[in-house]
Parts: sequence; C-alpha cells; structure tokens
Amino acid sequence: MKDRMIGMAPIKMAAVCKGRYFGSPEQGEQEITDLTTDSRKVMPGGMFAAIRGNRVDGNRFVPECYQKGVLCCLSEEPPQAPADLQKAYIQVDSCQQALKDLAEYYRQSCNIQVIGITGSVGKTTTKEMVASVLSQKYDTLKTLGNFNNELGLPLTIFRLRENHEIAVLEMGISDFGEMTRLSKIARPDHCIITNIGQCHLEQLGDRDGVLRAKTEIFSYLRPGGRVYLNGDDDKLASLEGDSRIQPPIFFGLDSSWEYHARGIESLGLEGSRARLATPSGEFEVKIPVPGRHMIYNALVSAAVGLDYGLTLEEIRTGIESFVPVGGRSNVIRTGSLTVMDDCYNANPVSMKAGLDVLADVPRGRRVAILGDMFELGEQEAQLHYQVGAHAAARGIDLVLAVGSLAQEYVRGIEDNNRDRTTATYYFPELEEAIGRLGQLILPGDSILVKASHAMNFEKIVAQLKAI
Repeated sequence: MKDRMIGMAPIKMAAVCKGRYFGSPEQGEQEITDLTTDSRKVMPGGMFAAIRGNRVDGNRFVPECYQKGVLCCLSEEPPQAPADLQKAYIQVDSCQQALKDLAEYYRQSCNIQVIGITGSVGKTTTKEMVASVLSQKYDTLKTLGNFNNELGLPLTIFRLRENHEIAVLEMGISDFGEMTRLSKIARPDHCIITNIGQCHLEQLGDRDGVLRAKTEIFSYLRPGGRVYLNGDDDKLASLEGDSRIQPPIFFGLDSSWEYHARGIESLGLEGSRARLATPSGEFEVKIPVPGRHMIYNALVSAAVGLDYGLTLEEIRTGIESFVPVGGRSNVIRTGSLTVMDDCYNANPVSMKAGLDVLADVPRGRRVAILGDMFELGEQEAQLHYQVGAHAAARGIDLVLAVGSLAQEYVRGIEDNNRDRTTATYYFPELEEAIGRLGQLILPGDSILVKASHAMNFEKIVAQLKAI
C-alpha cells in the first residue's frame, strides 16, 4: 500500500462523494496512488482535484495533469474535451466538500490510531514533539506545514498508507462548527488541547467562546478515547469530560497534576532541562527548544508515549530528538546574529511567551521585531497595547513595530517604560522596516521575529540571514 491508496478507485470514490463518473470501467477500478490539489505535485497514477481558488482555477491544469500521467481528475466542471471522456474523471457539485467526504471515508477504512491536537497556541510544536516521541516505536504520520484546516486535513489524511500505525493530526479553526467538521473527518482516538487563549476573537468572542469551539473536537472522538488537557489553563482545568470519554489526563507545571515537571533549569536559547514526573516514574530530559511553554509539550508527549507503551528512555530520546519547523520557535544563528524565527503566527499569549524567551538571553542586545496580530476582534488595540507593556516590563532593549496595529505596541511600551530601557521604532509598512534593518541591527543581537502569518515576516528573517 506504500504506492497506492487501498479502496480508493475512481468509481468507488465517485459514489462516496456523490459525483458523476466518466471514463472506462477498467480505469475506474484502478486504485489511485495519491491525491493532490497542486498540479505541480501530481504523480503517475494519482488523482488531481481541480480546486477553484481566488487567484488560480485548478481546472486550467486538468489537461496538463493527464499528460503527466494522473489516473483521474476531480472537478466541478464537466469534461472539457472529447478525449477526456476516455479518461477517468469525476464531476462533483463541490470539490472541497468531495475532498472532505473522501477523507472521512478513507480515514475510517484505514486501521490506524489517530491523535487530534488543537488549542490556541503551540499546536504545531506539540504535534511535532508528540510525533517525535511516538516515532521511536511506531511508523507515525504527522501533519505537514499548515495542513490543519478543512482543506489541509483531508490532504493530510490522503497521505495515510498501510505501513502507518499512528497519525498525529493538527486541527486548526477560526469559527464555531469548524472543529465539529474536522473531528468528523479525523475521528480521533485520543485528543490533546494545548490551551485556551485569545485568538480568532472576531468570530469566537472571548475565551469561553474559544473553549466551546475547541472542545467540539469531542464530537467525533472515539468512545472511551483519552483527552489530554493543560491543567495550568484555567478554562481547561474546569473540564470534567462527559459520558463519551474517559476522565481527562491533566499535565502542567503544578505538582498536583498527574504529569508535571520539577527542577526546571533554563539553558537560554539552547532550551531547558527538567525532571518530568509521570505515574510510571521520573526522568531527566533536555528540551532542545527555548521557553517554559515547551515543557508542556514534553509533558503531554510523555503522557501519550506512556499510554502507547513506550519506555521512559524512548520518551526521553523522542523529546531530545525534537526539531522545530521553520517559523515556529526556530533558532537561527548567522555569522553575527541569533534569530528566533517565530514568524508563522501570533496571538497575545504566544507573543508574551516569545518575549519571555528573548528576555532570558544572557548576552547582547535583545531585539523584538513585532508585527500585527489579526482576528482579535474589538479588543485588538488593547491586546496589542498589553504586549507592548509586557515587552517594557521584561526589559527588551529594542522593539521594531511593523504594521497598522503595531502602533499599540509602541504606546504600551512608552506608557510602561519608566526607566526608558526599551527603545522603539515604528514602521507602517513591511518594506520600510526591511530597508532599515541594516542600520538598526548590530552584531551580537538576539532577535525575536513574530507576527501573524499574513504579515509575511519570513521576508524579515531572510533579510536578517543576509546581514
């Protein structure tokens, strides 16, 4: 099954997604090798789903994909050429809904354990560390990149093959109802909720709304499945579960939790050391990424690992082997700078956590390049102001604020910068900030780069690498 998707033949797929099949019966009975929405990544024997996007219409690439050897195309359009009637082709009302229907069917046809991960902050790093631990014993599939929404999750599930034993799936949302739909697709055996923060408040209102939206993951959780919750989060600590699930497993820094940490020692940008306490004993571990928040990832990874039969030594190896993905707590050392590349996304909780890590750097100037945080609703100005106040309180040496909302960082710093230890520069536009980096950044600086993804702060990281 490594080279094909068992049970996923075009005629069967058309029935599953209520589509109309065109093509020969022989082609319709062949199992596809993979499924993609990217015409550049199609493989011989695979399927291309022609998604109509805001900028590009995938239907333009159907002839090209057939030339590249795909077995079948999925589209909302009827076949465009007489020759297409001789090829496997599925017409549907909605490609995106068809992909969700197919992914739900395929997931349930695969004999595999699924761990779903959600939360306001830290989903990706938690997913990476849990997968690193489980891969010490099992063939583990994990979400790649940002494939965690109603399009990305199905594409992740389509990567499942017979050799996989566990899938660790990140599940991200921005509105009510989305998590229910994601849970219906993923059908998690167990799930992790990292925390309940201030994100997507435009749609969710407040943290209670975030909690309601995130806990929709329970909707299709396997009966008797385990739920792992951050007990140090006040909203999650109040959850007691329900009749469909076992009592939650809590983890946190407080010693009252079943999984907790002792003797935490910061190693600066090298990470931290801690002694993790579990029901099966304690063990020392080096967590190779900076920030106390990373200890939560190690704790829940230990909890999941023990439930799947790993030894404490295997869990230690998995934690210490963890490597962050680009744009998320990734430390880059150039010839003269240390860059904390955390530019993939941002909300008030993760912003303050990043500033805390930066504040603990023992030598050189501590510089924060901060951009706008989006989807914060009516509180957006206040929440940006609070991040600025936090930067001042932590004694950050220099803050470069970029974007229209970032003016509030500067206000928060100026109002709370009593000792005038934090210098600020404000740039309304990204390109203006990039043009000044060569003047404002000095050799030996440690720099946090963080903003919501749409701010395109990866351009700042690239420029810092070139200095």
